[in-house]
This record gives sequence, C-alpha cells and structure tokens, in this order.
Amino acid sequence: MASQDGIFKIKGTLGGVTFYKTKDGHLAREKGGIDKKRMAKDPAFKRTRENGSEFGRAGTYGKYLRSAFRPMLNNTSDKRVVSRLVKDLMTIIKTDTVNARGERTPVEGNFELLRGFEFNSNGLLSNTLYVPYNASIDRASGAASIELPELVPEQMISAPAGTTHFKIVAGASEVDFQAGNSLTAYTGTAEIPWDNTSLAPLTLDLALTAASSLPLVLLLGVEFYQEINGVFYMLNNGSYNALAVVNLSKQ
Repeated sequence: MASQDGIFKIKGTLGGVTFYKTKDGHLAREKGGIDKKRMAKDPAFKRTRENGSEFGRAGTYGKYLRSAFRPMLNNTSDKRVVSRLVKDLMTIIKTDTVNARGERTPVEGNFELLRGFEFNSNGLLSNTLYVPYNASIDRASGAASIELPELVPEQMISAPAGTTHFKIVAGASEVDFQAGNSLTAYTGTAEIPWDNTSLAPLTLDLALTAASSLPLVLLLGVEFYQEINGVFYMLNNGSYNALAVVNLSKQ
C-alpha cells in the first residue's frame, strides 16, 4: 500500500494498480487476491467458503428482521445498526448444533441471545426507561403485550434536552426468514407530557397469528418529541429514540 502524492488524486484501477480514498488520505495498492474459481473449488478454502456462507446468511436474516420493523427503525436506529446486528447474528449462528458448518442458521441456534439487542446505540432503552416491565408472547393465541407500572416520566424516563413529550411504542412480528417476508403489528401511546405527573399503569397489546410456527419478535421503544405551537416534532429526527428486542419466541 502506498500513498498518492501530487496535485491530482486518482480513483479507480490503472495498470493493475487500484487508487482509492480513505480517512487516511488517497492511497494506492497493487491489484491482487485469490482467483474466484479457485476460491469456489479449492479444498484449501473450504473453511473460507463456509464462513462466507454463514456471514451471508447472517446478513440476510438481519435484513429481513430490519424490514419487518422498518416503520419503527425509520425513527430509531444508528448508522452501525446493520453491522452490529450481523455481528450478533453471527454469534448466534455459532450456537447452532443442528446443521453442519457452513449451513448453520440463527434460528437453529440460541435465538434467545438476540433479546436485549438495541437498535440505536445513541439512545439505549436500558439507559432510557428506568422501570421494570413485563414483555410477554403467547404463541398459542398470538397475543403479545408489554405491561408497564405506574411511573413519573421525569424521574423514570431519561430524555434528551428539549423534550416536552414522549411516546411508548411497541411492535411484534412473525418473521419468515426463509421466504423473506413478515407480518407485523404496531401500537403506541399518544404524546405524553414529560413532566412530574404520575402516569397510570400501561399495557400495550398486539395481535399476531394464533399458533404461528414462525419466529416471533417483540420490540419496545421510547420516542421523544418537542411541542411547538400545538405541533409535535420528533426531537433531533429521532437520533435519541430508544428501541430494543424485549422478547422473542423461536418456535
């Protein structure tokens, strides 16, 4: 690897040398790598192919999970949520004791490890909502619910500067990771003043397909708003909103 010097910087490949820009400046390197045909067939790269297959599967599962909750993630996620989710799914894949290496899946592994995954590292639910809650899934009836006790918002919900109101939101989805589709239900409160007024116990109910055989995932989140002249604006475009996996059922 070499750095580029001079007034004019080059991007692209020229004469077997690739020119590119990084945070460290404009660099250049000789084109290299292993031939694709060799990578696909050579026994020496069997482990590489297996790792690549499982990494791709983790990426696909992550994509389908994010798609299932897309409306919620539009308001709540960070720039690294994709890579963080894939990393966790790769960890789960390695717990699959059913399939051979290279064919392992997150659902055949300890899918429960996904519980607690935070979609926004800038607004963690664990550092936002300071009350115990009960998040339940009844696979037989398809009912999912989140129960919160009486709380005082200013004391039990950590809000960013400028917050005047907040919402408690929830989503439940049955995700078909094979077909790549999902059925998702959403619910949430109206905008609630963020003040010292005690809020009565709250239950958020969601309905999925009864006796579904698909993996079920339940999310809980908090969204922050600022009221200006009777209009509610999401604070900082949702950059501090919290959203996390609070329960799931593999089968």
